[in-house]
Amino acid sequence: MDKVLRLLGMRYATAALILVAVAALYGAATFSRPGEASEKGRQAPVTHALVVCPGHEEGRLAVQSPSQKGGGRVDVTPTKGGSPLASITTPGQSWDKDTESGRDSYTIRATGALAAGLEAEQTTHWGRGAGRGLAGARCAAPGTDLWFLSPGPVAADELDLYLTNVDAQPASVDLTALSGEGPLDTVDGRGTPVEPYTTKIVQIGRSAEGLGDIVKTAADLAVRVRTTSGRVAASLRARAGEKEGIEWLPRSPGPATSVLVPGVPAGSGERRLLVGVPGEADARITVQVITSGGAFAPQGQDILDAPAKTVTSVPLDGALSGKAAAVRLVSDRPILAGFAATRGADIAYGAATPPLTAAEPGVVADNRFDSSLVLTAPSGAATVQVITMNAAGRSPARDIEIPAGRTVETKLTAPGKDAKDDTAYGTVILPKPGSAPVYASRTLSKGKGDGYLFTVLPIVPAPATLHLPGTADSQTALTP
Repeated sequence: MDKVLRLLGMRYATAALILVAVAALYGAATFSRPGEASEKGRQAPVTHALVVCPGHEEGRLAVQSPSQKGGGRVDVTPTKGGSPLASITTPGQSWDKDTESGRDSYTIRATGALAAGLEAEQTTHWGRGAGRGLAGARCAAPGTDLWFLSPGPVAADELDLYLTNVDAQPASVDLTALSGEGPLDTVDGRGTPVEPYTTKIVQIGRSAEGLGDIVKTAADLAVRVRTTSGRVAASLRARAGEKEGIEWLPRSPGPATSVLVPGVPAGSGERRLLVGVPGEADARITVQVITSGGAFAPQGQDILDAPAKTVTSVPLDGALSGKAAAVRLVSDRPILAGFAATRGADIAYGAATPPLTAAEPGVVADNRFDSSLVLTAPSGAATVQVITMNAAGRSPARDIEIPAGRTVETKLTAPGKDAKDDTAYGTVILPKPGSAPVYASRTLSKGKGDGYLFTVLPIVPAPATLHLPGTADSQTALTP
């Protein structure tokens, strides 16, 4: 009996000690950060940014720091190492440089106040020859699960995926794809290695490495880049064919049940909506087009039934009648969405984006030639303030009103009276307080008729702050 009582006593004593320890831990969490602890969390300024420009062909790198606060630094360096191409320390500074073809990508690292809202882009302009075209890419942040909607090898002579590892540890990447006929099951793209501080180019459909021969019959693709170790920055480039255009494909946000694709460009040529359904079940999707004339369901295309694990293409030419537009989709299953456009001698692709807000404006680093914004306010009236800037200075702020349920296109101009046609300049698009959400893209173009070249850049929010989770009475106040 005494032995039993001793065992029970030890058990209760152990339990009491555990309760005391837990209470002490939560008490420490409460009192260790009296100025920071909060159940709702708090906002903290962005003080670090890292993106990769794919490089490898001649083009222009452009960086725009919209922050007007001093402190911090932005360095543009070859990913493999070496002397910086540029170091930026001035708030609100624009920088650009034409680069030559080479075998390296460029890494941009920012610290301090200059990291807030930082935007970097790479633009290629080939005005003549078999590979002529305009192509623009937002320099990519590293990630672990990335999506692209793109042409397949049937529609593109070249489709090259650039994978860059900016870390000291090796990365391993699994590449998979969906097509109009369904998933492209292959082991060829599994376990693709990317060594530290290097860029690997995977030629989709043209080499044994990557997705191999199985994708050669695909007209459209949804490409997924997922790491099993490490992280990579990914950029995807397409060359449609001789004198048929080039483009960097915008990264698509992850699958969602409600998406809006902004910036379908105005003018002649083909316009197609691309919808990817990565899940196991078919999707039933409501489609709405938003132009300068209002929002409407395209006749005969208001409901789209898209099969699971496929990419579905829907022609939009008749619905748009040459007008600039956005497309809103609401689905019963998570989907990806974007568009493909042709005009003159070139191609362009767009993707769904989150909305811009007064707290998270849009920033574009490289505008030149003929540049315009396509702005859509699907749910309510909005007003945005547009400012252009470069080394010559800043333009006066210009207010653009977007009526509810409308799309508005507006031309951009470089600051200064003596700006040349190819002078790069940055742009900030800032929704005014009280405005409804705004979705935006930038169209860059040059030439006319059969020589028309263009590219579309979906504009994503450029956050200046991060939301930190709540820590009040939580173990996370003491442990990461």
